[in-house]
Amino acid sequence: MSNEIQLSSGDRAIMRALQQDCRLSNAQLAEKVGMSASACWRRVRMLEEAGVIAGYGAVIDADRAGLGFHAIVHVRLARHDRGAVQKVMADLTTRPEVVECYSTTGQYDYHLRVLCADMAAYRRFLDDFLFRLPAIESAQTNVVLEDLKPRSVIPV
Repeated sequence: MSNEIQLSSGDRAIMRALQQDCRLSNAQLAEKVGMSASACWRRVRMLEEAGVIAGYGAVIDADRAGLGFHAIVHVRLARHDRGAVQKVMADLTTRPEVVECYSTTGQYDYHLRVLCADMAAYRRFLDDFLFRLPAIESAQTNVVLEDLKPRSVIPV
């Protein structure tokens, strides 16, 4: 059973506008998408309650915030028993340096996007955290040279 809801063209217009600027007032948003303010407010509430709009937030420039080291880390587990996997998932998802974490198919079990201040901070992340997790077999680091598409929007 799918939890997908039927989205109207107006709903999609609202989502596109909010992804561009979530600080729009309801009146501004309504004008931008061509709805009355009350209809727009109802649609936004429905999208929030349905979980389609999962939250709102600021987009932070990592480099300007002092996090100039960006890496993609490919992690392979030595063991895949339930306890080991749950421990690794809990540990990875609570580390502030790990800003994205994906469990995938293929050669590696997890792919992480890691942000740190510099190479020394990244080495501490590896030595003091990642390589101390008993289920980790290996980790391959790809240093990000340039972020070509830093803020992606969902194509709605």
